[in-house]
Amino acid sequence: MFDFRSLALAAAVTAALGSLPLSAKVDPQIEAAVKAVYPALVRIYVVAEEGGGGRMQKQRASGSGTIIHPDGYILTNHHVAGRASRIVVNLADRQELHATLVGTDPLADLAVLKIDKKDLRDPNMVLPVAKFGDSSTLAVGDIVLAMGSPAGLSQSVTQGIVANTEMIAPGGSMRLDGEAVGELVRWIGHDAVIFGGNSGGPLVNLQGEIVGVNEVGIGSLGGAIPSNLARKVSDDLIANGCVRRSWIGLGVQPLLKTIHADAGVLVSGVIAGSPSAAAGLQAGDLITRCNGTAIAASRAPEDIPVFNRILLETPIGSEFVMEGTRHGAPMTWKATTTEREPAEPREKELLSWGITTRDLTKLAARELRRADNRAAIVQSLRPGSAAANAKPAISPGDLILEVAGKPITNTADLFRVSREITEGKTKPVPTLIAYEHSGRSYLTVVKIGPEPEVDKPGLARKAWIGIDTQVISADLAEALAIPGAKGVRITQIYPGSNAEKAGLKIGDLILKLDGAVISASRPEDSDVFTALIRQYKIGTEVTLSGRRDTQDLSLKLTLETSPEASTELDSHECKPLEFNARDIAKSDRISDKLPDDLQGVLITEVKNSGWAALGGLVNGDILMSIDDKATDSIKTLKTQLEELEKSKRSPFVLFVKRGITTRYIELEPTW
Repeated sequence: MFDFRSLALAAAVTAALGSLPLSAKVDPQIEAAVKAVYPALVRIYVVAEEGGGGRMQKQRASGSGTIIHPDGYILTNHHVAGRASRIVVNLADRQELHATLVGTDPLADLAVLKIDKKDLRDPNMVLPVAKFGDSSTLAVGDIVLAMGSPAGLSQSVTQGIVANTEMIAPGGSMRLDGEAVGELVRWIGHDAVIFGGNSGGPLVNLQGEIVGVNEVGIGSLGGAIPSNLARKVSDDLIANGCVRRSWIGLGVQPLLKTIHADAGVLVSGVIAGSPSAAAGLQAGDLITRCNGTAIAASRAPEDIPVFNRILLETPIGSEFVMEGTRHGAPMTWKATTTEREPAEPREKELLSWGITTRDLTKLAARELRRADNRAAIVQSLRPGSAAANAKPAISPGDLILEVAGKPITNTADLFRVSREITEGKTKPVPTLIAYEHSGRSYLTVVKIGPEPEVDKPGLARKAWIGIDTQVISADLAEALAIPGAKGVRITQIYPGSNAEKAGLKIGDLILKLDGAVISASRPEDSDVFTALIRQYKIGTEVTLSGRRDTQDLSLKLTLETSPEASTELDSHECKPLEFNARDIAKSDRISDKLPDDLQGVLITEVKNSGWAALGGLVNGDILMSIDDKATDSIKTLKTQLEELEKSKRSPFVLFVKRGITTRYIELEPTW
């Protein structure tokens, strides 16, 4: 639900409502209404996906819903579950079940889910079902009950009155997947307290019937989608998986103040080549009757959905007859409706390009002054991806027209041709792309396909002493009673190193190397001692001279080979789960005080809104096993991930070390 009120207050309201039995607080009529619907109320938890940054970004969300059919169909909002790739519902009796998305309708902001009754504790149990009431009978002042799960908490009930039966989004600001919800929906405004998480929950009358589906919170008011619209949409979604509507390319608006007509809606515009244009409609025409239904005078934006619903619900391909006037003269127009396209078809992720892309609608093609919609449009772009690195680069909004000489008419073509080009390849394939940018035709070359693992050239091994140090500054030398001295102080000794074997200790002051003063006395001299050591050959014996406490110090040790740097170690980017890892470096073990026998790989990056981030993996975790199988190296990790992706197993469990504790992380990707 779209809302701006506090989570803390939501928790307080829920706790207060749950602390007393209903019968001690409410009259019998309200108690009966609650008992009629409350058992059918469900909590909904989803993993939703939306394109951005060249990838499908994942996020968790929660909402509410109502069981409306004994076969397990649940009604909720599109903005709760319409983009879900994973859905879990909690029934009123605490059963937790997976659900599937049957269909969704962003224009009405409604979606239908379904649970499989075989997953119930008792597959033969009769599911509680709530019934629809007639929303057209509601009047301002009627008592209503809002049910749902505010902030994802337990199912709750609040009470209020109907404040408005014709409320729409201010300024038409509520858009979902490109659809302006206010074009169709006039909310039932009410003051029963609702919060984020109540979305999709029922608004109930005192007869125990669903009269609305809670959708928004604006200030102190909630807004619910009328049940008469919700019932029709849910029936269509259950029967067909979608809602099909009519379109004639007509724009309308409220009557101007200078128009004193007592009926009708004003034509604001007609799209060229549309059924409205073929029927002869023009801007400025006044429509007073549609298919025999009179249109009341539209004086405000909240009057427009009445006309829109008549048009949208007209059977596709049928004749839509409009009567009205032009400059005061009677007119009749007849238009044959066509099917209305979605405002924004669902985007998809194309990993080999590093883009998300969607189909180009006919209406969008007209807005771009194109003769047809034979193209795939780039919705978002991942920085550094194949498409971004092309010269010239592909940009969001560009239209892909051809790939390797093959025409691209839609997203399905783009995926198919890309798959044909990259199948079996181990390296990117330079591919000629024809695309359109800002109405101009361009060619570019995109190297599509698997991105090669970056070779990590080995660094030349240098001499190493096995300690970390700090510079002895002038102030520090004064405080240590060795004024004017130069050199370094030991801050860390690497376990097992020759420095440890030689007897060096943390706090020792090293002032000379083989009798020569170590010329370091300023913070910027921090690399001086390391540079001196690197000038020696590996295996050379050196003499260190200095102080330990108040005593002179002198000892010999043999220089070792420097350990591998972290940049030289094997690493891997797991694109489907969106995390990076590498083998554990010796410096990691020392700085984090990791046991030498600890086996695992270090997680170096977890991308926001990816499957790994959603499951709770974080930077710095040490991954030790996957499904109880040891992950002792990057080589092993690659094999494990390949097996997971091939089998498309979901969920699976990572066992990680985080700080001084360990934990299990369950990932549930949609491969």
